[in-house]
Amino acid sequence: MEHEVILAATITLLILVMIIIFLFGIFQTRKNQYIQAEKHFEEEIAKSQMEIQEQALKNIGWELHDNIGQLLSIVRMQLNILHAKLQDDHKSEAADISELVGDCLKEIRLLSKTLNSEVIREIGLVRSIELELERFNKLNFLKATLNIHGNERPVKDKDEIIIFRILQEFFANVIKHSKARSLVVDLEYQSQTLVISAEDDGIGFNHSDVTKGSGLMNMESRAELIGADYAIHSAPEKGVKLLLKYNLKET
Repeated sequence: MEHEVILAATITLLILVMIIIFLFGIFQTRKNQYIQAEKHFEEEIAKSQMEIQEQALKNIGWELHDNIGQLLSIVRMQLNILHAKLQDDHKSEAADISELVGDCLKEIRLLSKTLNSEVIREIGLVRSIELELERFNKLNFLKATLNIHGNERPVKDKDEIIIFRILQEFFANVIKHSKARSLVVDLEYQSQTLVISAEDDGIGFNHSDVTKGSGLMNMESRAELIGADYAIHSAPEKGVKLLLKYNLKET
């Protein structure tokens, strides 16, 4: 009788353990499904936000190129007409103003290109970066340099735009906050990876002082969308370095 009680208790315990394991398995599966669904939902939100931002930038680019650019062209034309009517002692001043308006027109057209994702797709990542750095050099913001190592390889259109926007965000922070004198960008094409680094020699920052409005979170979330490894290093008076590693194998 005692053996039967022990056997029954053992069987009952085994059944309970199996039920617990089964329920735990169901719970773990549901948990993983929930995490995946949540991750997918967050990715979709991030993609939607990015698409909205891209459309806004495209619209701004069109406005700059078509409307503001056209107005400046008219202003320059009117200045040239006025130049012919002025006395000789005022002609040089009018010519200087006309040249300044021409420089503004070139700058706006250059800026409008880097805001339009369709233009970025057409000219490619490397040329887009070159245009951005050329603009900084022309405006004497700082000395900007681009170095390319290895043989250039294609990047997916959408990923190409995201990489460029990450760099644009970094460049904007450099111009606005770093007080840097130089900016160096390196693109290293390895067999399966594109390694991108961008580094300034500015005042740097303390990571504990970084706020959500700094743009760093935006860069990181964009990097996650394309599965790129993202890192940013800085310390006060040490400058800032951005490092991106993008998988070329899947392009």
